[in-house]
Amino acid sequence: MSSAEGRRAGSPGGGRSDPADDRAGDPVVEAESVTFGYGDRPVLEDVSLSLDAGTFLGLVGPNGSGKSTLVELLLGLRRPDAGTVRLFGEPAHGFADGERLAYVAQDATAVAEGTPMTVREVVRMGRYPHRPFGRFRDADRTAVADTLDRTGVTDLADRRVGRLSGGQRQRVFLARALAAEADLLALDEPTVGVDADSRDGFYQLLADLTAEGLTVVLVEHDVGLVTAYASEVACLNRELHFHGDPESLLDGDALVSAYGSDTRLLTHDR
Repeated sequence: MSSAEGRRAGSPGGGRSDPADDRAGDPVVEAESVTFGYGDRPVLEDVSLSLDAGTFLGLVGPNGSGKSTLVELLLGLRRPDAGTVRLFGEPAHGFADGERLAYVAQDATAVAEGTPMTVREVVRMGRYPHRPFGRFRDADRTAVADTLDRTGVTDLADRRVGRLSGGQRQRVFLARALAAEADLLALDEPTVGVDADSRDGFYQLLADLTAEGLTVVLVEHDVGLVTAYASEVACLNRELHFHGDPESLLDGDALVSAYGSDTRLLTHDR
């Protein structure tokens, strides 16, 4: 779906394309033999993976393993040195349909500490791809209101984002991403510095959204946490050491291969 006209206005996530349609056609995102480096420093080598609609992928690996770089490549923000990346069957670099993508960067909540904008104003920004040259319509206002409610920040709508806690800001930026009614949502360690209860509620919300058809790519440093919620896990350390269901990761040798022999895993209950 390439335009907002085919989306159901006023329902966060309701505007996404039918996941069955995506599964019947191309994967949402597909990387094949991707290699990338910064100058002479290799970051990723021969990485291949494919995600269908409705997948909740947890991307884990040691610090400096290339996780954030891989996300940027998957979204078309960087061009691989070798290999290919495709979004919805099209080349990722220069992908034109920005309405289908949403990204919460690693430092989003930290940068927000100084912003004078209100929660409602930040969430409204998620609608900009739908109205690049026009005024906000009733459908946009409804979409913002519904998203505020879905993420539990309606009562914060008129407060300044910079005065919120880390967990509250985290939900605000998720709300902004959901207001875009994208089909693919990428988040880079969004729960750093957030208390355990807020973090677990955030992950449960993501799991619920993927059950409704949203595809999520989440970078997370806590392997035990992400395996409790994600439907698939990819373990990266320059090379892709594992991609599959969480239980197989925990039962196999990929963690030792990626992290080293002294790895200790703390599990989390949902």
